[in-house]
Amino acid sequence: MIISLIGYMGSGKSHISKLLSGKINFQLFDLDKVISTKYQQTIPEIFQNKGEIFFRKLEKETLEEILNKEKQCILSVGGGTPVYYNNMDVLNEKTIIIYLRANISTLTERLVKQKEKRPIIARIPDEDLPEFIAKHLFERNVFYNKSQFIIDTDNKSPEVIVEEILAILPQHQ
Repeated sequence: MIISLIGYMGSGKSHISKLLSGKINFQLFDLDKVISTKYQQTIPEIFQNKGEIFFRKLEKETLEEILNKEKQCILSVGGGTPVYYNNMDVLNEKTIIIYLRANISTLTERLVKQKEKRPIIARIPDEDLPEFIAKHLFERNVFYNKSQFIIDTDNKSPEVIVEEILAILPQHQ
């Protein structure tokens, strides 16, 4: 069983996937970290040096490599991964997808503190961030909502979110 965590940047995918991995003893693959290690550049450096289209191709190739090789793991993917190519269809075919959903105010609060690490929002003024997130979510929700499961993360501790994930997993083992 491969469990994929998807959601907008700042939704908690990386943190929740680490906690979940520790709880069920599955290897964790954070797609962005795998790409960074493989190409020896940070994601912002890849965006800056090669552009988003190049990054999205690397992302698709790396995603397919993991899905073709691994049989039991947790996969945390970037916020844009489900939107490009046929990534969402491939994820749905080969994994259990859990969408970690957060509202705009929660995402804004988290992302304001992380802008320098996030090339897509790095240059957006703080006061314009909620509108940017709202527009992006509107565009991406078509893909995110194809997930088998949706867990709302607002006002919940990471531990509670992990317990909610564990509660739905036995149905699929």
